[in-house]
Amino acid sequence: MAEIKVTVTRVVTAEPTAVIEALGDYKGVRAETWPETITDYEVLEGGTGAGTRIRYQLHATRSRVRTVDAVVSAPEPDRTLVEADQNSTLRTVWTVQPAGSGTTRVSVETSWAGASGIGGFFERTFAPIGIRRLYNGVLDKITPRLS
Repeated sequence: MAEIKVTVTRVVTAEPTAVIEALGDYKGVRAETWPETITDYEVLEGGTGAGTRIRYQLHATRSRVRTVDAVVSAPEPDRTLVEADQNSTLRTVWTVQPAGSGTTRVSVETSWAGASGIGGFFERTFAPIGIRRLYNGVLDKITPRLS
């Protein structure tokens, strides 16, 4: 099994503090910004930043659905949020960095241990496309809220 990593990066017009607050608002902003590939989203514990626990259905394809039960940590509270699935190796790291006056570079990296064999080939080929679409969709919906 090889690790699969998918990264999406974008510069947004907002201060890093506002961006990390929006990303960490799992009951409000994040609950409202999931694209259609995420269903049955719920906050099980907390709701803001570290200590939050969320669960949702991730639709990789029409027939392939994965339940994600993630616990959120903030190794660098003003800069990083980590969503670690409790059922698999799936891990998503959100990082914000100043990118200039009034702008922030937002990076989201999702990684997991991929399958081997022919299934692994298709996973390495097609899963990154879906993951990029998912997080570009989240950023498309969050960005207007930051202005």
